[in-house]
Amino acid sequence: MENERCFWPRGKAVGGTSVVNYMIYTRGMPIDWNRIAAKGNYGWSYEEVLPYYMKSERANLRGLKNSPWHGRDGELNVEDVPFRSKLSKAFLDAAHLLGNRRVDYNSPDGFGFSFIQATINRGIRTSSAKAFLHNNKKRKNLHILTKSYVTKILIDPQTKTAYGVEFQRLGRKYTVFAEKEVILSAGPIESPHLLMLSGVGPADHLRSFGINVIQDLKVGETLYDHISFPGITFLLNATQLTLVERKIATIQNTLQYTQFGDGPMSSLAGVETIGYIKTNESEELGDIPDIELLGSCASLASDQGNVVAKGLHLSDWLYNQVYKPIENIDSFTVLFMLLHPKSKGLLRLGSTNPFQQPKLYGNYLTHPKDVATSVAAIRYIIRLIDTPPFKKYGAKLYKKKYPNCAQFEFDSDKYWECAVRTITSTLHHQIATCKMGPGTDEYAVVDPELRVHGIRNLRVADSSIIPITLAAHTNAPAIMIGEKAADLIKNTWKL
Repeated sequence: MENERCFWPRGKAVGGTSVVNYMIYTRGMPIDWNRIAAKGNYGWSYEEVLPYYMKSERANLRGLKNSPWHGRDGELNVEDVPFRSKLSKAFLDAAHLLGNRRVDYNSPDGFGFSFIQATINRGIRTSSAKAFLHNNKKRKNLHILTKSYVTKILIDPQTKTAYGVEFQRLGRKYTVFAEKEVILSAGPIESPHLLMLSGVGPADHLRSFGINVIQDLKVGETLYDHISFPGITFLLNATQLTLVERKIATIQNTLQYTQFGDGPMSSLAGVETIGYIKTNESEELGDIPDIELLGSCASLASDQGNVVAKGLHLSDWLYNQVYKPIENIDSFTVLFMLLHPKSKGLLRLGSTNPFQQPKLYGNYLTHPKDVATSVAAIRYIIRLIDTPPFKKYGAKLYKKKYPNCAQFEFDSDKYWECAVRTITSTLHHQIATCKMGPGTDEYAVVDPELRVHGIRNLRVADSSIIPITLAAHTNAPAIMIGEKAADLIKNTWKL
């Protein structure tokens, strides 16, 4: 990685990170939400959160028009990706040969493989802003202030009651007061950051920065994230199968997308298929996956290193050594996502300046089980591609070694352990920095109604409250949390 650091970008726009994410719509397995409820989080079982997923959803999915597990009257478009390469079918056929079922992965019985369901409308991104705000932005009780940066939550230290926020806009400082309560939805990085700057957080840590402690809570002390390894690349002996940028960036494809919302440019950067597997490293009983697989008809080289590699913070030196030689070759990648990492990170203040980012420690792969599960996932992927559906296209594992792993025999466990430590990266699913839990949970920041423990009239409603890892990308859960939070707030104030 460049400067040996991962890149954790956020969407700095109305709609947040939903304006820049991969648009993959996943809810999590029932066992995930039932485990959350079992930890004392009443109201958060799968049966109780499912209606909120369905409430926001406007599904238009092939073969699922009558499914009881999808909503059709909500604001959030959930559709199939219009473009499907031949490799997407090969991926599902290969999975079937290894004993996997074809499923609707957003149903309660979602252990298996499928095409991606995405937050798009006829091939165009549906961000949370487009879904929920654009048609309502002229409402008299809604005020959207752009180019604004909240710097502090105002909390009375005597009564421990939140009563407003301070923010800066175009160089001027403003204060706005709340009639009922303050709701913090700044995401898994800025929500804990703001709480700590406002006097809510680990007491010793806040005092070390001279911040008056209003409530001692373990804000930022828990941080989980999904990590992925994008380096399992397969070369093909066929052409026009994958999304090599120089081949698909044509006037014809551009017109196809702008006029009809389909064609190669409607792809989610190559990601087409998804599958859940259980490796031999899993300690779970039953069909509980520990790995998500994403099939992509592209590789780190498909865009000549201009976007994806830079988004991963891959160093130019490593890219040029390993991936530049295959820039014009049709290639295919299977990424894996470690669903339930045991490694735990944390978030700390860097200073009392609200414009300076906090210190973020992912602590990826610090637990040996995460490394072992990663290697097991790689072994499964190699088996998956070594099947007739891919042999038809001459798929062969790309065997260029990472230079820093040259001392290990290629395809040995030691080599793959080194490889995953070389370019494993975030999938931008940070959670638990404002962990939800009952008062008996020493690491809990908010209660099951999303109220900050010990502070009146202050809630957090975003993915930072998710207390444990999910078999899901976090966009759909974050939107569901918003839907549920709306009901919690209305119930509190009898609205």
